[in-house]
Order: sequence, then C-alpha cells, then structure tokens
Amino acid sequence: MKKHLLCFGFGFSAQALSWLLLDKCTVTVIDWRITGTSRSDEGVAGIRAQGCEAVRFDGLDRLPDDLTHVVTSVPPGVDGDPVLRKFSSELMRLAGRIEWCAYLSTTGVYGDHGGAWVDEDTPLTPNTTRGTKRVAAEAAWLQLHKHHGLPVHIFRLAGIYGPGRNVLENLKAGTAKRVIKPGQVFSRIHVEDIAGVLFASLQKPNPGAAYNVADDEPCPPQDVVKHGAELLGMTPPPEIPFGEAELSAMGASFFADSKRVRNGKVKRELGYVFKYPSYREGLKALLAAINMT
Repeated sequence: MKKHLLCFGFGFSAQALSWLLLDKCTVTVIDWRITGTSRSDEGVAGIRAQGCEAVRFDGLDRLPDDLTHVVTSVPPGVDGDPVLRKFSSELMRLAGRIEWCAYLSTTGVYGDHGGAWVDEDTPLTPNTTRGTKRVAAEAAWLQLHKHHGLPVHIFRLAGIYGPGRNVLENLKAGTAKRVIKPGQVFSRIHVEDIAGVLFASLQKPNPGAAYNVADDEPCPPQDVVKHGAELLGMTPPPEIPFGEAELSAMGASFFADSKRVRNGKVKRELGYVFKYPSYREGLKALLAAINMT
C-alpha cells in the first residue's frame, strides 16, 4: 500500500513524524513517499540528505495527484497563512483524495489563564499577536474542512524540546537562564511524542478535531533548568527575576502566558500513551543519547 505525505515546512516536528513513518513501514505494510518543502536550496538539500523528496515552496504550483496526507507547520505571516494563500484551490481539488491533514498550531491560542488548566473546549483568547494569528489560521484551515471536505485536524503544541534542542544543551553551552516569574507555569512536549500523537491520529482520523499535545506535568520553567543541571552534575545557574533577565523579545513573549494544558483527549480518543510523560523522562533519555555520542 502506497501513501504520499507532503510536509509544508520540514522542521523539528515534521522530521520526527517522517522518521517514525519510515521506521514503521515494515510493521504497517505501508510504503511511505515523503516530500518536504523548503524556501531555500540549502533546505531542499537537507531534506534530501534525510532520504526524503524535497521541493522549493516558491517553485511548487500544483500539488501531487497521488497526495494522501498533509502536515503543515508553516507559521502565519502578516498576510495570513502562506500555505492557504498559495494552495487553497489545490487542496480543494484534492480534498476527496486526501485522507488526513494536520495543521500544527500552538497552545498559545488559549492565552493567559493565570496557571489554571485549559483543554480543547477552553475559549481561544490569545493575548499575543502570534497567538491571534494562529487562531485565525486554525479557523481558515477548518473552513476547508467544513465547506470542502478536507480532513483537517488541529494539533496545539506545547513548548517543544528534543535532540539538539533542550535545556541540557543550553546548560552545556552556558546559555541557560533560571528565570523566576511568580506563578509562571509552562507545558512542554518531547518531539517524539508529537510524532507519536500525529501517527495515532492518522491511523484514527477524526476530521475537524483539535488536540492538545502536551505532557502530563506542567511546571515552572526554573524547575526544568534545575533538574537538567542536576542530571549533568552542574551547579544550576543563579535565579534571575523576570524583570532583570534581559530576554529577547521572543523569549519574553513566552512568559506572557501561564497555564496548564490538559492532554486527556489524545489519550481518550487516540489511545495514545506518552513515551515521555514529563520532562524528567525526556531529559533522562536525552542525556543517555548525549553520553552515547
């Protein structure tokens, strides 16, 4: 059985899903053809180096007729979602053939809840420009499902970490900060669990559904830094009050929201069991991988 996955953007999450699909080819008896897009020649070369097909985003006009699955992780810009702006008509044309379509969003769409729990039924009240754009993009993708039958699924991702992108690497590089903002709580997710949730969904499609993708244990960010330092046998960096942290505009924006994200829906509907239910298991596995290299 042959399937064709097109990844608009071939970043951290799309790569993890691609590797998982290719790894499961023999188990699922599915021959996956995977194509990724990039805006640069270097990006195209990087995708091909990973054993997948690649095309320039700006050089693609017609989507492949054999397309069966779509993942988009391209963020919205000032003019909205660039994928929809360019390919809405093509996605409509193929809506009856595409079996599953995933839009990777963010838990930032919920806005600030003062550390309280949110789930998929919580109203979307973003308090950042980035979150507001994501809400609009989610709605636009869901319109393609409602009016044209494209099997769109929304995945709201918490803070992503994984190989090469985690607090252990930051501590080793001397860039980790233990920023203290009273009441601040984050949810996070290991990239392998993102891939696992996406794989569970494409096996059990439910078009129009939205899913939170976050682990079981939201916590203050300084707790993760401290635990990472303990794993490395290092002294944790000193605590810095948020107002004195000298964060970049992007870094500071992550502190605009404080909430705990429930993940019960992916467990109930998709039967997903998290490989890394908290940052403790995730960092332990990442440390073991680092020590093996």
